[in-house]
This record gives sequence, C-alpha cells and structure tokens, in this order.
Amino acid sequence: MQNLRVSTVQGATVWHDPAGNRAYYGDLIAPLHGRTDLVVLPETFTSGFSNDAIDRAEDMDGPTVAWMREQAAALDAAVTGSVQLRDGDGDGVYNRMLWATPDGELQHYDKRHLFRYANEHKRYAAGRERLTVEWKGWRINPQVCYDLRFPVFCRNRFDVERPDGLDFDLQLFVANWPAARAYAWKTLLRARAIENLCYVVGVNRVGTDGNGLAYSGDSAVLDMLGQPLSESMDEEVVSTTTLSAEQLQAHRAHFPAMLDADRFEIL
Repeated sequence: MQNLRVSTVQGATVWHDPAGNRAYYGDLIAPLHGRTDLVVLPETFTSGFSNDAIDRAEDMDGPTVAWMREQAAALDAAVTGSVQLRDGDGDGVYNRMLWATPDGELQHYDKRHLFRYANEHKRYAAGRERLTVEWKGWRINPQVCYDLRFPVFCRNRFDVERPDGLDFDLQLFVANWPAARAYAWKTLLRARAIENLCYVVGVNRVGTDGNGLAYSGDSAVLDMLGQPLSESMDEEVVSTTTLSAEQLQAHRAHFPAMLDADRFEIL
C-alpha cells in the first residue's frame, strides 16, 4: 500500500447532453495523464440529475461505458463516476457508479438509496449490494449522493479474524447535491471520515441544472479526522490530492476505535 493520488473533477454538467458531457469532462481530465491514480467524476455526469434522462438511458454496451474504459487507458488511472444505465437483466434503469481501470476491467455499484424527495425511487431501480474495489493496494468503497445520509450502509465494518481488518481505506461519494443543502453535505462527509477511520472524497457538481437547481460544488478530500486536505468552492475545478498510506495506518494504530465497534449485518 503506497500513497494514492486522487483527482476530484468538479464540473458544470450540461443538461441532457451525454455526448457533450463526455467531450467536456474528457477535456478537463486529459491533462491528468501520469499525474494521478484515480479520477472521480460527479454523479450522473452525462446528463445531470434528471428523472427524464431515463428515457434515453444507455446500456452497458453503450458509448459512455466505452468512453470510461478509454479514459482509464489514456490516463493510466482508474476513472469513476455515475450515469443512468439500463441493465440487460430487465430490472430497469440504475443510477450506476462505474469503476474503470487501465487494463479494461469494469466494475459497478448501483445506488441503493434512491432520493425519494425528488421521486428518484419511482423511476429508477435500487441496487442492493455494497461494493469494495482494490486499486494500488487500497480498498475503496464507492457510494452515490443520497447514500451519504445512511451511516449503517456506509459503515466501515471490522472483523478481527480478517487479515485486512476494516472493509475499506477510502470512501468515495459522487453527487448532484444542491446548494440549499450544502451544510448537510459538508457535515456528513466529515462524519463518515471520522467514524470510519478512513479517507473520504466527495465530488459534487457546480452550475444550475435544467430544473433550476443551483449547485455550489464543495467537493472535498478529508483525512481520518475529518480535516480537509483539499476543498473546492463554487467553480469548475480539477484538483489532485495525495493520500498518505503511512498516516492512515498510523492513525488506526494510535486510535483503534474499530476494536470497540458493534458487529452487524446489512440485509
């Protein structure tokens, strides 16, 4: 486990324009070749957070999945972010967070907690399984937006009988989190980092969407104490932060709160 360079991509996603957004985000991340290990794009980065985008949802053989693989190969880095995708199993459209690596491998996490306040639960299918991926010696847990409000699902569980101990070292949250609830976004990101004894990266969008909702960004990289290593304001910005493996391991050894944690299962 070595240090990990993480790039947060806080962009102004264009409403209902997948091709335009692929070109836009592609231009933003192109300079990162050789300078990062992980690129994190916002939630629904090809369309914005829209229930209407479901009508034009791609499938896993569509252009956005291919684009993700191409970007990972071109940057020699893992690339992640969520899009609306129709699964071939017939269960409907998911808010799916894709995880692409330079070798062409692709994994995904389907958003479990659908945003009832905006009727997301009426049109999209909910995921059930949590995902942990391994990348450059790090165990990484990807989550999507509203998942941030549910600490049980987000919990970094510890099992003394497992050689790796905790579930993950880094937790990712990609979002379209409106400015009106920015304080909750910033507070909950810090809570997840502190309680889970891990780094947390939150990537949100900026600008105004087709529903008239404003987004203030507030993307951040937080250490295990919830302290910011990087914070973004209300602007388009790509920022790269190096996460220290040594500091993570030292903190867990010095403050092993996981040894006193409650044991539970997620049903």
